Amino acid sequence: MNLKMMTIFGAVIGSMLVWAGSAAAEERFTDLQHAKWAEDSINYMAKRGTVAGYGNGKFMPERHVTRAQAVTFMVRELYPQQLQVATKGTNYSDVPTTHPFYREIAIAEKNGLASGFPDGTFHPDTAMSRAETAAFLTRAYSLVTGKQPASLKDTENHWAAAPILIMNSNGLIGGYTDGTYRPDRPVTRAEFAVFMTRVIRFEREAAIQDHDWDKLISYMTVSEQVGQMLMPDIRQWNGQVTTTVNEGIKRSIHDQDLGGLILFDKNIVDVRQVTTLTHHLQMEAGDIPLFLGIDQEGGVVKRIPGGTNLPGQMALGATGDAALAEAAGRLTGEELKALGLQVNFAPVLDINSNPDNPIIGMRSFSSDADLVSRLGIATIKGLRQSGVIAAVKHFPGHGDTTVDSHLGMPVLTHNRERLDAVELKPFRASIENGVEMIMTAHIAFPAVDNEHIISLKDGSSVPIPATLSKKVLTGLLRGELGYKGVIISDAFTMNAIAEHFGENTAVERAVSAGVDIILMPQDPAAAHQTLVNAVNSGTIPKETIHNSVKRILELKSKYGLFDRGESLTHKLSALNDIIGSEVHRTVERKIAERAVTLLASRDGALPDQIHQGDRVVIVAAEQEQAKQLERQLLQAASNLSLKTEISVIGQGNKAEALKAIEKADYVILATYQFRNVASQFGWTDVQTLIQEMNERNKRYALLSLGNPYETIFLQNVRSGLAVYGKQEPNTTAGIKVLLGQLEAGGVLPVTMDQSRVSDN
Repeated sequence: MNLKMMTIFGAVIGSMLVWAGSAAAEERFTDLQHAKWAEDSINYMAKRGTVAGYGNGKFMPERHVTRAQAVTFMVRELYPQQLQVATKGTNYSDVPTTHPFYREIAIAEKNGLASGFPDGTFHPDTAMSRAETAAFLTRAYSLVTGKQPASLKDTENHWAAAPILIMNSNGLIGGYTDGTYRPDRPVTRAEFAVFMTRVIRFEREAAIQDHDWDKLISYMTVSEQVGQMLMPDIRQWNGQVTTTVNEGIKRSIHDQDLGGLILFDKNIVDVRQVTTLTHHLQMEAGDIPLFLGIDQEGGVVKRIPGGTNLPGQMALGATGDAALAEAAGRLTGEELKALGLQVNFAPVLDINSNPDNPIIGMRSFSSDADLVSRLGIATIKGLRQSGVIAAVKHFPGHGDTTVDSHLGMPVLTHNRERLDAVELKPFRASIENGVEMIMTAHIAFPAVDNEHIISLKDGSSVPIPATLSKKVLTGLLRGELGYKGVIISDAFTMNAIAEHFGENTAVERAVSAGVDIILMPQDPAAAHQTLVNAVNSGTIPKETIHNSVKRILELKSKYGLFDRGESLTHKLSALNDIIGSEVHRTVERKIAERAVTLLASRDGALPDQIHQGDRVVIVAAEQEQAKQLERQLLQAASNLSLKTEISVIGQGNKAEALKAIEKADYVILATYQFRNVASQFGWTDVQTLIQEMNERNKRYALLSLGNPYETIFLQNVRSGLAVYGKQEPNTTAGIKVLLGQLEAGGVLPVTMDQSRVSDN
């Protein structure tokens, strides 16, 4: 390169930035019909706020990009923050202060991206050449020679031969069909957008391959960064349930740059459909994969039809067996991973110490903090072994409440010593054992944070819940407990948040408090814009967002989300060997059978047994439940010649149940208390039936299918079992105990404490 060419190179190598007006918001262009080859790149750069049009939807893709426009585009991409502050001017003789891109040219000069010609001019309105474009991009992004062979025949002796080679060897530029590059040809606006897009995506991919998350974040827009911190649900679109990737989902993923989604049973038809859905969702996500999460606790909270139907956490608590809990976590993870799901919002680490808790109950392992810790750690270990992230919940503890945070604001008034000894114990243990995601509770803990605000619902003074409390999340969880993983909120659709704070305020407060991912914002677009605005205004420091996004990206990488090698065909072909496999069903049965617990017995050892030829009356609150028990009984006792009758007890049906009991040899009285306050359940009818059976000296079994607190509220129960769930595995195990085919070896994992409940 001769001196003249070196001077030109030095002049132009920084001059290639960009141009006009504000590109703060993405524009929609209407004149790209003849530039379809560049449409994706133009729209990508517009969304990044880098390129802009001429107004009225015009981008003019075939117009040449000038040196001033090129400078402006690049300043917007590389130094957007400098556009917000005063900038020292430039001395170029042909760039007056009235020039529309005077500010951008000055910033480019200041940062070494642009310099003038020897005569003191800049030539702002001169068209950029393909050689200048290659030279500038190579320098601006510190590119080095790649591995692809050079294939351009007209650049070897050109002054820009070196940067053109670097671009070409990395696949970032190509030639024409005749093998030439035509380096001195002017570059159109469409071409420039394509060149920039290729370089940015190349650099992002290099950062991903190198696991350099700071570098990747530097190439992410504010929109992309805060998008990683949102995880909406997609249950419906246009009034229809969402089971495929529709236009609504596509728009949400791209407009809000979403980092994750949570699936519900509405999104799931069968295992092949959900596997196809998750595959297509990831295909839509771009270069940063989605967290796809689900609530698969087992027992009462399950989502997968056809999957292994685990008996639930309290059933595991009744077994007391950490090896079974680990196996449960492992098989759950294996099935979720096969379905394309990487985050399980489980296990529940709440300690259900309050029988009146309307929402946790048998979702908890136990009322004993040590047992919850031991089984929780084992479940986390099992999920991790299968490559699925355990998101434990609900920090700092939802076990001792009488309010469902879906419906209102629970307040836990215990002092700090009690919180340390009970509620916090399993979370502390899980942190020490490397848990990587923790879900917050929408519960107030005045002992940690007693701040109050005025409720938008009724003007009352309400305490700040843990989800919005910096003292709880940053002070307690990150500071005192030393947690370094991802913090995800509970759903923002829940009334404890939604009614009192207003979503936009709550979203901003949650992130400021320490939440990394907002789960289920009611209006994802508004939540996204709220965070963008908060970052741009400085209300939320950029460092806060950077730290959260880095934790998210690191976790996605750790669990292999960036490795997308398997085809959909391969995924579908593997399902039959994993979902509901016999190995998994064996674990399911073992947990259910080991969990059955004797609640009451005449001899202290066994419940009343069903005998040959008995007339068995099955009393339950629901016809479907009674039929399930009848079917399982007849199947398990096919050699006993039993006669069965169903009686559904409810309002107005007590008399019919009493008549049926009168003619029975044996009665199975099934109760199911969950999602309500136990002391307000209405036990009177059940007590009447028990008294009737006692007076007639009937053989019977009170079969507890839900929260196992019946003996607190019912008197003189002479025979009873707890199975901790109304799912098939649980009830089958209970039936087998009543037939004498199994022993009830479970240990009641909760304390029957009458003092913890109000009067019935």
